[in-house]
Amino acid sequence: MTDTNRIGSKIRQLRESRQMSIEQLAEQSQCHSDLLCRIEAGEQIPSLAPLMNIARALGLRLGTLLDDEPHQGALVVRGGQSQDVIRFCGQAPHGTGSNLAFHSLGAGKQDRHMEPFLIDVEPTNTDTPALSTHEGEEFIYVLAGHIEINYGQSTYQLETGDSIYYDSIVPHNVHATGGQARILAVVYTPF
Repeated sequence: MTDTNRIGSKIRQLRESRQMSIEQLAEQSQCHSDLLCRIEAGEQIPSLAPLMNIARALGLRLGTLLDDEPHQGALVVRGGQSQDVIRFCGQAPHGTGSNLAFHSLGAGKQDRHMEPFLIDVEPTNTDTPALSTHEGEEFIYVLAGHIEINYGQSTYQLETGDSIYYDSIVPHNVHATGGQARILAVVYTPF
């Protein structure tokens, strides 16, 4: 089963177990009902911000939507064996493509408050990338390549070895410049 189908199926199951309609979830998560229908049908994975809003509207941690099997105690992920890649799409109801491939480093860890990822970042194919906003904080460390972060009215250029820590409530976007990059990202969202 693809990540798209797994997440969509899980959202539908959790929504139905709470006896919520698509319209109720759309209102509480501030996501378009067409987007929710496409997610549940396994046709699309939203960007991280709407996925966080969906989790919050369902009364869950983001990790609950991304994980399959809970793991108690310490979680070790060996090099090259991170969780399957998840590609998040845009926030629009019919968003396509993604310049971010997420490799989960915390999948399965129960009751975690942070979401650690290795992310392969591609250059954006637009001059004005869409900005995302959600509650919480993000820490990014550049492992390889060059990235640009649009953060509010500011733009930051980072290269291998650089890091940035910011409040993710401020509209932001992360994309590579001059070829593919790889980052370590830790996302915290209050529950």
